[in-house]
Amino acid sequence: MLAPVLTGHYSKKEAKEKAMVLLQKVGMEEKADAYPHMLSGGQQQRVLLARALCATRKLLVLDEPVTGLDPKATMDMYNMIEELNQNERITVVMVSHDIGAAIKYGSHILHVSHEPLFFGRTEDYIHSAAGQEFVE
Repeated sequence: MLAPVLTGHYSKKEAKEKAMVLLQKVGMEEKADAYPHMLSGGQQQRVLLARALCATRKLLVLDEPVTGLDPKATMDMYNMIEELNQNERITVVMVSHDIGAAIKYGSHILHVSHEPLFFGRTEDYIHSAAGQEFVE
């Protein structure tokens, strides 16, 4: 079953209610009783995001959250992450090779190759030497 795993001091009823709220946040409440093999890649990523939200109220660390997703699912995932950041006030640290999306959605950029090349505000990154090399 997909209901996210909750830890802590929740009764079974409270855990189920919280899981449903989180599944609603990621648009997956209708699939709460589905098994992972029954879901598309984008749906699986949404459930993983809901599971991550079970463990946090302040910080999400995401590693390539849109890898393997089609363009629509990618856009939906980025919009959902942005909404969590802006509306739920959750800080998001995301590893991504998608520089365009990092510039569009990120407030700060840490650009690393074999060593750190830049860290600062997105607006400053666009005009930096590292940013100029990668920004079209």
